[in-house]
Amino acid sequence: MSNKSIIEILEEIGTLLEIKGENPFKSRAYYNAAKTLSGIDNLEEIIKSKRLREIKGIGETLSKKIEEYSETGRMEYYEDLKKEIPPSLLELTGIPNLGPKKIKVLYDELGITNVGELEYACKENRLIVLPGFGEKTQEKILKGIEFVKRHQGEFLFGDVYPAAENIRDKFTTIVKPQFVEVCGSIRRRKEIAKDIDILVGGEDYERISSYFVSMPEVSEVLLKGDTKTSCRLESGIEVDLRVVSESEFPFALMYFTGSKEHNVRLRGVSKKKGWKLSEYGLFEEEKPIPLQNEEEIYRALGLVYIPPELREDMGEIEAAENDKLPDLVTLEDIRGTFHIHTEFSDGVDSIEKMADAAKKMGLSYIGISDHSRSAYYAGGLKVDEVFRQWEIIDRLNEKDRDFYIFKGIESDIQPDGSLDYEEDILKGFDFIIASIHSNFNLKKADQEKRILRVLENPYTTMLGHPTGRLLLSRDGYDVDMRTVIDGAAEHNVIIELNASPYRFDIDWRYMKYTKEKGVMISINPDAHATGGLAEIFYGIGIARKGWQEKKDILNTKDVSDIKDTFKKRK
Repeated sequence: MSNKSIIEILEEIGTLLEIKGENPFKSRAYYNAAKTLSGIDNLEEIIKSKRLREIKGIGETLSKKIEEYSETGRMEYYEDLKKEIPPSLLELTGIPNLGPKKIKVLYDELGITNVGELEYACKENRLIVLPGFGEKTQEKILKGIEFVKRHQGEFLFGDVYPAAENIRDKFTTIVKPQFVEVCGSIRRRKEIAKDIDILVGGEDYERISSYFVSMPEVSEVLLKGDTKTSCRLESGIEVDLRVVSESEFPFALMYFTGSKEHNVRLRGVSKKKGWKLSEYGLFEEEKPIPLQNEEEIYRALGLVYIPPELREDMGEIEAAENDKLPDLVTLEDIRGTFHIHTEFSDGVDSIEKMADAAKKMGLSYIGISDHSRSAYYAGGLKVDEVFRQWEIIDRLNEKDRDFYIFKGIESDIQPDGSLDYEEDILKGFDFIIASIHSNFNLKKADQEKRILRVLENPYTTMLGHPTGRLLLSRDGYDVDMRTVIDGAAEHNVIIELNASPYRFDIDWRYMKYTKEKGVMISINPDAHATGGLAEIFYGIGIARKGWQEKKDILNTKDVSDIKDTFKKRK
């Protein structure tokens, strides 16, 4: 049993109930339970000790179902629900702009049960006559189907990374730890991965590959050979294992890390020296040049070591030739973080619990930023609730002088580009994260005008998740990010790097430009529970991929510097 599997089942039950047309309060109870439990680190312990009912929103019926699943690996209610509805209907929930209620209409009225039938019905214009649909909705659904097709077989970094590290750790029990590494796009910290690449150095190829196929996570062996073995995990992710000798390991590590474009450039550098570089070694004519690790390989080629995150052929070779690579930010550089939701809006935990969790992580400050009042769907704060939250923060700051809590808000950007409170309230916050949560489909010119206007507002401290994208679920809204970055530079607004693996927004591909323009980045977890704070780790990988140094990141500053930064902004 894993926390993730319980949460996924609860979410799926909520969806199945909606598709069935059950009372919305019933389905919402399961959605809310999934959200609540996702923020609890010691869930398994709570279940075993029969303390689930102590958690807000988990009643007797729900707790019994969860305990049943924990003890037996099955939930009878869930299994019965699945029998009532074609399983392929759930695939439709992955299509942007198509929720369970619309899926029910499609099933009831047209008998649609899968993506193929839906696409055909759209092309036959059969959706436009359905209640609650119309021509524009049909067009959006067709675009959503195209989006899903484009990203088939892809996985979020946050899903593949833990699985990859788990397999890597298991291999360290049978070979020397320095000869096991996760390669490919995961090592380069790409936001999306198609598979997991594991490289192992050792002499007993058969033993290593046999150990791999016997892992309990493996559901299917796709290929088993002397040096390459491919398996599919229970989660559906494919894993490719490469086994090489220990002497070949550093060359294979460089090669299988990639990117392809980076490797081509490296081979070009070696060719100019009259050498040949491959996954098997660096050769002068036919004679191998003995090298112990990647650092030595780069040095032999006349380059300083290039961190894996930068290996995308985006100027890193030239920078390495001239010793001008950035000194990349590390997790240890982070002093605090912002964009944290609490039980005041749609978060799970109290301000005090979030602060305590941050202290345990070694942080010295956090910035609370619950939703503003326009976000009624997320429990946005009314004015009296803002004042009540400020009082709690003042009391906690008085109580603990070694840890500081900044007063913030995640203010909805209104369609006209204004913020979500009157000026006398806005000036009371230490910082304001301005984010778009509605009207995603404005025309490009109108959306850019909206964002540029909020950047001009003297109370806007940060621009939150600047494109609004949800990876593998929703494209960002139509804006030119360079125009947005120019606006942030002009008005001294910080841009958020939302560290949630569902977002990773701002995209790393734009961060060299933020650096050029002097726009500071804040690595924020968008945490809705104490466990969410750990996603700063993922944000660090993306920041490094965007060439960010300690000096480029807001939350590497100490408390006094943060206070000065916010005061200057006002």
